[in-house]
Amino acid sequence: MNIQRKIVVRGEVQGVGFRNATWRKAMELGIRGSVRNLDDGSVEILASATGKEFIIFENWCRVGPSYAKVDRLEISELDQTGFTDFSIDD
Repeated sequence: MNIQRKIVVRGEVQGVGFRNATWRKAMELGIRGSVRNLDDGSVEILASATGKEFIIFENWCRVGPSYAKVDRLEISELDQTGFTDFSIDD
């Protein structure tokens, strides 16, 4: 079963390579979707994956790479996404 969610990552997550680290983790786990910076300083991730991989990915997002400081995640369900890969969006 696929899980499809939007994850907004709040904290010190821009200017620290968070999007690139997210892309690498997504590639490692076979996650499909995208990541982008938002104007308010947060990072938005749209992700689709099987249950096990998604749980691992979501747990990673709670910590992020070592140079980021994640304060919290805001998670919401997505309708069917149709993603075929994972991309870094502007």
